[in-house]
Amino acid sequence: RAEQELGIELIVKTGAQETSIEQQIAIVDDFIARGVDAIVIAPGSSTELIPVLKKAQDAGIVVINIDNRLDADLSASLGLTGVPFISVDNAAGAYLSAKCIADGLATPAEVMILEGIREAKNAQDRKAGAERAFSEAEGLTLVASETANWKIDEAYTVTRKLLQDHPDVKGIFAANDMMALGALKYLADAGNSDVLVAGFDALAEALAAIDEGTLLCTVDQQPAEQGYLGVQFAVRAHNGEKLPAEVLVDVNLIRGD
Repeated sequence: RAEQELGIELIVKTGAQETSIEQQIAIVDDFIARGVDAIVIAPGSSTELIPVLKKAQDAGIVVINIDNRLDADLSASLGLTGVPFISVDNAAGAYLSAKCIADGLATPAEVMILEGIREAKNAQDRKAGAERAFSEAEGLTLVASETANWKIDEAYTVTRKLLQDHPDVKGIFAANDMMALGALKYLADAGNSDVLVAGFDALAEALAAIDEGTLLCTVDQQPAEQGYLGVQFAVRAHNGEKLPAEVLVDVNLIRGD
């Protein structure tokens, strides 16, 4: 949409997975070599992309950060400055999702969290939001919190291990829908229909799982809007316009009812 509205050439590249950090670095290096005017990036890591993005900025390329926030302290120490950030309040979104679990459980009950990449700021914020929702709910005990690195297969394995260690768990907050789907797959294979699972991202597969009644809820973080604003900001910055340091897009809770 932004490409059509703004009359620009948009080159879209992505890593094979959210954990493909080296591939993201190579993509940025390729953009630098091409001499692009701007780079809009949702970094897989909050720290590891900063050196190559500093290289891009030094080459006169506008850098816009969307989705996962770059680490502010490391950015400052390496001289990457003036990078606008567009995302959502990940902690608030995770709070809403985890609260669905809290509201749906008879207490006392045990719950657990499937975390994203621990070095990623959005993963940290989502964990914090879920922890807050669980801590506010009387009678809930958070018994485990482990990373599954955003991946469906890792979530399957981690869920199996954690439920073997904590068989009384009745609620799982997954920091993204891929991990939620992995947890659901394990629960289905194990014949366990007594655990509430909540996700984050509003992927099509997650929405289908909500319709089927297997996933309790998810969170729409409006990724298309984030991308649209990112490209819009890139053009405005390239034209010399002063931009706000941060813009947060609304999150929307999606559940079966």
